[in-house]
Amino acid sequence: MKRARLSAMLAGVCAGALMLGGCSRSQMNYQIAEAIGTAGMYENNEPVETPQMVIRREMLEESESEEEALMTVLNRAEALAAGYNFEEAISVLNTITGMQSRDERVIEARDRYEQGDTNLENWVDGDIPHLCFPTLIYDTTMAFDGDGKASSYATTMVTCKEFSSILQSLYDNNYILIDIHTIAANTTDERGTTSMEQLQLKLPAGKKPIVLSQDNLNYSGVTNGDGIATKLVLDEEGKVKAQYTDSSGHDVAGDFDFIPILDTFIEEHPDFSFRGARGIVSVSGSEGVFGYDLPSEESAAQNTQQTDAQSSDGSDALAGVMNTTSPGGSTSGLTEDQQQIAQISKALTDEGWSIASAGWSHNYMNDQSYDQFMAEMDDWIDQVGSLTGSADILFYPYGAEVEYPGQKLEYLLSHGFTYLCGLWGDTDFRELGDGYMRMTRRFVDGYTLVNAPSYFTGFFAAGDVLDTDR
Repeated sequence: MKRARLSAMLAGVCAGALMLGGCSRSQMNYQIAEAIGTAGMYENNEPVETPQMVIRREMLEESESEEEALMTVLNRAEALAAGYNFEEAISVLNTITGMQSRDERVIEARDRYEQGDTNLENWVDGDIPHLCFPTLIYDTTMAFDGDGKASSYATTMVTCKEFSSILQSLYDNNYILIDIHTIAANTTDERGTTSMEQLQLKLPAGKKPIVLSQDNLNYSGVTNGDGIATKLVLDEEGKVKAQYTDSSGHDVAGDFDFIPILDTFIEEHPDFSFRGARGIVSVSGSEGVFGYDLPSEESAAQNTQQTDAQSSDGSDALAGVMNTTSPGGSTSGLTEDQQQIAQISKALTDEGWSIASAGWSHNYMNDQSYDQFMAEMDDWIDQVGSLTGSADILFYPYGAEVEYPGQKLEYLLSHGFTYLCGLWGDTDFRELGDGYMRMTRRFVDGYTLVNAPSYFTGFFAAGDVLDTDR
């Protein structure tokens, strides 16, 4: 019916045009197009799209689609190269085939990436600072409201604004974030002897290496409603964010703590992170992980007994906390909080973050008996490491290190803890031992920012980064 009506309309318009006499084709096309509502839509006001027009349009659309796809790949490769991942960037370019592989932009990018490593320089062995941060304060009006916790927050924490300013200062002062594992590693020689060896660190010219971390992330000392995050969560894209309760009582997830702020800064400044390096986050266990509770020892024991029973009758032997050996692994038999810990841990490690142990109870390890120390670390390995994945980094709580050499040290090494981080205020120290690396951390909190600004000379000016709302 529609085609019949259109044919009748065209016939009427054409008859009228012929009666006018001397009507050109373009005039007739316009009158027809105007009558059927397609004026200005097609070339020369043709009333309909001609076969030639269809071919040209489809070719143009295909060309535009190919260009869009090419730019997507080029942008992905450039983002990798911006973080000095030249080999990965070249691998992305290798996915471009056919005529597009000979595009001048592809050739230029490939030449640039192939020269990338040649522009890196050996880092001359020297101090590599490690700045460690506590939980951050987002809303200062809620945190510093004069209640019983305001003073504690002010001395033990840093605000999100302060941390963002510190990151910018580090960037402006040519520091570049590195992975602690790129400093040294255990290597085995031809005789089968394993020892910790210094690695050759190659960095862009003028850049200085730095390690960043957050200590004991459990949120146990935070009161909900004080403008501070109380847990980590995953957003719709699977990225780790921090959740806090705003002044209206709504739970809001975003860049409200150390991890998501650093991730976003690297997205905006990819050249601040050398080859995708992220920070280290240490966790204990007795007061939870990432804002989520762990079962009591009794509950964990019952869970293990249930798992043993399931295993004996041929059921799924992966159920239970003790059998989850990698982040994001089997979550059968886990509590909802344990599942959250495992999923967040996997998202972090997938992004390049390292998760360190801070012991089960985050207590002084130098004062513990050997039996107490073993129980401390065994509990962490069984109940936390089973969710976060095995750790090779230990943050000594309060900087209380074990003896070198000593029985406790041998325990740590035998359980894979080879990067051992103490805590010194204003000094950077690194030592390679028999199978381990010791490294100090400078702790950045409100007290040191206000009372010991000289600790951070060369990194940032404490007076300049202080939050005016502090």
